[in-house]
Amino acid sequence: MKTGIASIQHELLTFARQTITNHPKRLTALITALMLGGGGGAFAVANLAPDASDLPVRQVVELVQASPLYAMPDVLDIQPLTLFRSDITRSTDTADTLLKRLGVSDAVAAAFVRSDANARQVLLSRTGRHVTAETSDTNRLIKLSARWSATDADTFQRLVIEATPRGFVSRIETAPLNVSTQLASGTVQSSLFAATDEAGLPDAIAVQLAEIFSGDIDFHRALRKGDRFSVVYETLEGDGEALRTGRVLSAEFVNNTKVFQAMWFQDPLAGSAMAKGGYYSLDGDSRRRAYLASPMEFSRVTSGFKMRMHPILRTMRAHNGVDYGAPTGTAVRSVGDGTVEFAGVQNGYGNVVILKHRNNHSTLYAHLSRINVRKGESISQGQNIGAVGATGWATGPHLHFEFRVNGVYQDPMTIARENESVPLSANAKAAFARLAKENKVALAAAASVRQSNAQ
Repeated sequence: MKTGIASIQHELLTFARQTITNHPKRLTALITALMLGGGGGAFAVANLAPDASDLPVRQVVELVQASPLYAMPDVLDIQPLTLFRSDITRSTDTADTLLKRLGVSDAVAAAFVRSDANARQVLLSRTGRHVTAETSDTNRLIKLSARWSATDADTFQRLVIEATPRGFVSRIETAPLNVSTQLASGTVQSSLFAATDEAGLPDAIAVQLAEIFSGDIDFHRALRKGDRFSVVYETLEGDGEALRTGRVLSAEFVNNTKVFQAMWFQDPLAGSAMAKGGYYSLDGDSRRRAYLASPMEFSRVTSGFKMRMHPILRTMRAHNGVDYGAPTGTAVRSVGDGTVEFAGVQNGYGNVVILKHRNNHSTLYAHLSRINVRKGESISQGQNIGAVGATGWATGPHLHFEFRVNGVYQDPMTIARENESVPLSANAKAAFARLAKENKVALAAAASVRQSNAQ
């Protein structure tokens, strides 16, 4: 039987050789047709091959040496681990307490921080500075960086302490701040500052928000539950961390269903009065105020402009100013530009500063623990003039603030809401309109932050 099959295979191979020799073009066409014919053609060609069962089979066996499991940790040890931890400096920090919070266990590093002049000046007994430590997996210090920025600067400083083969070294570097834009919004339930805290607004931005709208809203008397706000503001960053806040770029406040809007705009064509820019409504009306809403950034009114029982004399007397409760040492600022008319001790006022403003206006700041100005000195709006105290006739630390027009006492809460108009120049109106359009979109986005959080 096998002999017959071998004879047939021989005849087929002989026929194939003759066909290739005598008709090469026809064979090419035939093969092409078979290929285009799909699976059937493939099956026909495959049947010409030898039977797989007749092919020789050879088994190959090789030994493979497996790597021992105990070698894996040695491989991992080639890549050392580096750990990063961040914190904020405190006024009570020592080298040991700061490094401990950062997870550093390194006596040599601690000794260097204690002895290094840069480290002592920048880190120890300083508050609010951002610190990052880079350590080995055994908590030895590799590198420590501290970053801070002065108010109104467009750069930040960086202290770097680094391990080298010769020991630790330190240096102070200066680098540019990066400005990013943040959005926030919230709803008032009890007070403005409780609402801004709930919305995650930095305190400095909350103060700006209150001052921007203080000419429209009496935040001590007219605030309503359900009032809402949206704000777009700057954050100034160094090495990717927010070091301080910038200014409010635009804001909206809805008080008792009435909508107030404002945006920052710098009009370089308006002259020196507007060289620093100012706030306008989105329609172009100036919101610049002659006076700040309050002589302190953070305070609460403890006694208003009214008749009251005098806390020491125990008689009904007119209270010719406003009392702001605040801890001793809280900074007090001038509510407007002016000149120091008096700085010293005066009867029941204790340590007092009196400023003379234009239009026969004057302001008085009493019970101060410290006075930072001198008689005759020119003062700008917002300048620090002293600190809260309890000198004179005071039962506790607070600021007594008065406002007088032509020597007559006026309610400071009313005067603070007066505005002075600084109109846009004609050439600035086109640029203002473009920026106002952008700010409308940004405020709408900020409002959506509140809505998404509520959901």
